[in-house]
Amino acid sequence: MTQQNSSSPSEPAGLGDDTLAFADKVFDAARNGDTASLAQWLAAGLAPDLRNAQGDSLLMLASYHGHAQAAALLLEHGADAALVNLRGLSPLAGAAFKGDPAMAELLLSHGADVDSPAPDGRTPLMFAAMFNQVEIMQLLIARGARTDARDARGATPLDCALAMGAQEAAGFLRG
Repeated sequence: MTQQNSSSPSEPAGLGDDTLAFADKVFDAARNGDTASLAQWLAAGLAPDLRNAQGDSLLMLASYHGHAQAAALLLEHGADAALVNLRGLSPLAGAAFKGDPAMAELLLSHGADVDSPAPDGRTPLMFAAMFNQVEIMQLLIARGARTDARDARGATPLDCALAMGAQEAAGFLRG
């Protein structure tokens, strides 16, 4: 006799519709900066490092979408500032890409690794350089980011800036 799995391919075994709907609400709250809801759920025991199917933590979603208050709340409740998603990207890499110096400073002040490489070796400084985010680059370098770091192809932050046509970033890195 064969036992059938009652969950659909998109529904993890053992999780009902109510649980999945709640999870969607939680991730939407982080994505939208709904600090009040996040505070309520964290106080009730929600894990601050909860991750979605892509491995994005609540902090990754809040920080990538520029919600400093939500990110600070998650960090105050013990969220890991260095937790990477399934693509190997950190919240700091997201803040560097988006050009959010306040978020980058918040993450760095809570233990984010200034040189945390993605699987291809690109560092937050490289992401900032690629997207011409000079203010973020200044912050990262002031916090110890290596301007001589190399990705898996051997490219430096300057090479990354030049490859993307980010002239201000290239000029800044040339000094």
